[in-house]
Amino acid sequence: MKPAPTISSAFLEPGGQSLPAPLLELRKQRGTALVDMPLPTRKTENWKYSSRHLKLTDELASTLPATGKDGYSLSIPGYRVVFHNGVMIPEASDFPDLDGIRIQRFADLDDDEAAGLAERMDNTLDTRAVQMARLNSARFEDGLYIQLDKEAVLDQPLFIVHEVTGTASGSAYPRIYVDAARHSQITVVEEYLSSGEEPVMVDTVTEFVLADGAQVTNVRLVMEGENVQHIGATGVRQAANSRFESHSVGFGGPLRRHDLQVRLEGEGGECKLNGVVVTQGKQHYDNHTSIEHVAAHCDSEETYRNIAADESHAVFNGRIHIHEDAQKSNANMNNKNLLLSTGAEIDTKPELEIYADDVKCAHGATIGQLDRISLFYLVSRGIGRREANTLLTMAFINELVEQIPVQAVKDAAQLRLNEFFDQTFQEA
Repeated sequence: MKPAPTISSAFLEPGGQSLPAPLLELRKQRGTALVDMPLPTRKTENWKYSSRHLKLTDELASTLPATGKDGYSLSIPGYRVVFHNGVMIPEASDFPDLDGIRIQRFADLDDDEAAGLAERMDNTLDTRAVQMARLNSARFEDGLYIQLDKEAVLDQPLFIVHEVTGTASGSAYPRIYVDAARHSQITVVEEYLSSGEEPVMVDTVTEFVLADGAQVTNVRLVMEGENVQHIGATGVRQAANSRFESHSVGFGGPLRRHDLQVRLEGEGGECKLNGVVVTQGKQHYDNHTSIEHVAAHCDSEETYRNIAADESHAVFNGRIHIHEDAQKSNANMNNKNLLLSTGAEIDTKPELEIYADDVKCAHGATIGQLDRISLFYLVSRGIGRREANTLLTMAFINELVEQIPVQAVKDAAQLRLNEFFDQTFQEA
């Protein structure tokens, strides 16, 4: 039997040394654990549709240099933190100056702060299922540590802009850790973009820890170019009466992969996960979500919608796990998918695993095409075929786009969606 491929030793080379000693030690330990790590194959269940798109060549093992470039695409009304090639650029950032809110680079932490962070990193993710998050833990060059004290409220969204520059092949490993204390509130927007044409990889990890009554909203906008493999993981742990919202809009590429794992560990916790994916050409996008109802009296609501055109491929795998003690759980998952061509492919797998007997749970998935009767009706009323296709397709996802709580993100997503419609639909 042919042995499974393992990660190249080129990805295990030591990174920069600007981090505090406890984080360097953590990175070293994670790197040692990566030796001989099997790479995903089509026989790896959670990578069976995506493994062939993962290209971890030795050229990508080099860490992309941070040059201090401060470009960003959104018209940002709130606070801003800029990452370039995985390293935070303070001079391009605009930090809030509010009591009870601390935002620091990993590199600027003292040893005690870094030691405390090192103990908590990776505790929100099941890294057995999220293999590439382990690579991030072994390679991150810098990161962002956000701490909110009890009842602290960030009055405007915090935009975290991640840009990679593909002037040469390499990889970047952004890292974010958000610690939201009791009854604190924050909205974090992650925007991913790129420039250049050489093949690059972005392997990003974001972790949220919510104490009792904390409220966190995470908005994720992925708009990188065709030269970028993007592999992301988001881990969330929620205490009692906390609320977490996720709004994700992603545009396809050679490989887009996002794992979102949420654990409801305290009674009264709530989470809401919304996602929109658009692919065209030969693009690929894979969303894997997991919601663990560990405590009783928790609610979760999940809605993802995919649109695939041309010969592209979209994947959704959503799992809800109701633990034995999670009585009175209320969980709903819905995945709807729209195929715009006969060459496109969408695979969906909703999973519901229940070990409690007093719960209310539902899940479902659909895959279809634009309704011909609706299209005929619009055309018969004098609307052009292209405009009719656009109207029906936008109506399919508009409900989720309108729920995004940050207007700048809605505007940016709409611009890219208009480009997608222009390229996909032609006037008959």
